[in-house]
Amino acid sequence: MINGSDKTVRFVAGSLMLAGGMYLFLQAIHVNFGFNYPLYRFGNARLTAGYVLIPFMLGIGMIFYNMKNSTGWFLTFGSLAAIVLGVVSSTQMSLRNMSAFELMAILILMIGGLGLFLSALRNK
Repeated sequence: MINGSDKTVRFVAGSLMLAGGMYLFLQAIHVNFGFNYPLYRFGNARLTAGYVLIPFMLGIGMIFYNMKNSTGWFLTFGSLAAIVLGVVSSTQMSLRNMSAFELMAILILMIGGLGLFLSALRNK
């Protein structure tokens, strides 16, 4: 039977291992934003962030003119959503070069820490 202090030790150790493994894993990811690429393509037509800002500016103007204008709110939030989705879709992520030992250490910390953390949350 596992007593309360053993569960606490497993919880803390698992949390620290998981946090350390996630930190090392996220440090190993190289993120590249493709700002020189268009946000969206429709055949040969390219839609850049500048084109998405036009309805955004119109929406902001409509909102400041009449706050109850649903078209202005739609243009504003639709443009913001298009910009966020475009930036996220143009983001490229890759892992940096690392040795097999580094990768195994990261995976053991992450998965082992998750296992310890979850085992501390069991009721048995």
